[in-house]
Amino acid sequence: MGQEDVFLTRQGYDRLTKEYEELKKVKRSKISKAIEKARALGDLRENAEYQAAKEAQSLNEKKIAELEHVLSRARFMDTEDIDTSKILLGAKVKLKCLDDNETEEYMFVSEAESDTGQNRISIMSPIGKGLLGHKKGDIVEVTVPAGKIKYKILDITR
Repeated sequence: MGQEDVFLTRQGYDRLTKEYEELKKVKRSKISKAIEKARALGDLRENAEYQAAKEAQSLNEKKIAELEHVLSRARFMDTEDIDTSKILLGAKVKLKCLDDNETEEYMFVSEAESDTGQNRISIMSPIGKGLLGHKKGDIVEVTVPAGKIKYKILDITR
């Protein structure tokens, strides 16, 4: 990872900080207890519970380090200053998929803040890259891993 700034909304920063604290204070403790419990079972070379707990510890520590890195470079976006004439970082966008006539709404955010379950899409994703800079009313064909999708940009807000 580079040393560039990571732009986050206040909500995104708070969500990542909460996740960081949960991993560091709660999950780390649970994993440590699981390792101790597995050690008590004997031979560590053939102890599947111990190996699984060590793997979980490794993954947890990696995620903690990633979040520390992101949070240490966080800069806040002021969503009130977002130019709504085109799709930019921080914009909320209403799209119509011309392939199936479904309407979709996304907020365009940094990779660190993306969460497709909450319709927060990274500007570095295929859809994010394809739509970035386009204006309301534009029809844009975006290339995604599954093929091409055509969107009409219905609205851009903050």
